[in-house]
Amino acid sequence: MEFVLDTADVNAIKDLNDFLTIAGVTTNPTIITKSHKDPETVIAQIIDLLSPEQKLFVQVVKTDYEGIMEEARKISQLRPKNMYVKIPVTQAGLKAIKTCREEGIHTLATAIYSAAQGFLAAANGADYLAPYTNRMCNYGDGVGEVVRLLEMLEKAGSQTKVIAASFKNCGQVNDLIEAGIQAVTVPPEIVYQMVGHPATAIAVDEFSENWQKEYDRSEFFK
Repeated sequence: MEFVLDTADVNAIKDLNDFLTIAGVTTNPTIITKSHKDPETVIAQIIDLLSPEQKLFVQVVKTDYEGIMEEARKISQLRPKNMYVKIPVTQAGLKAIKTCREEGIHTLATAIYSAAQGFLAAANGADYLAPYTNRMCNYGDGVGEVVRLLEMLEKAGSQTKVIAASFKNCGQVNDLIEAGIQAVTVPPEIVYQMVGHPATAIAVDEFSENWQKEYDRSEFFK
């Protein structure tokens, strides 16, 4: 299972990548604007932080087919490998995903709000599908719809992976990992929640206190 960061916060990427096994980074136009930096600068900084084995997903901004393909070709050349173009599943986007497959450009179909949209993008050759889990909850059972997509792809024998996105809490992430999701992309604030259970800090303090009382030192070896 691939654990991916959904952010353009270079400091957060650097920090989390230091102590967790991170498969890559996803961004989108809204996420990049929150950095308040020039987009080319942000992407270059992220590329510098990632190893060649880690994946980077960058989304197109243009919405017409020709514009999507123009940007997709440029984005795909940003790194020698593990570079993926994010394309929303509009009609123009689905057409572009199909063309990208023919040209050997790796894609992630994004802004997916139903299992049907995801299935069609997979049929067009998308490498990854990004259903918006929490946003889908506004229209029904978001987690359930992602699980449904997983089942549809499995029965169809599809090799496309689902990288669930748009999480509001740790519970949604846990539910999809338990359901066998191939990948999740999670914002740093939720990753820190997953790591930082308050009971762990209490337990560590207790261990240290008991050790100090008994042996009058804070380390194992003298």
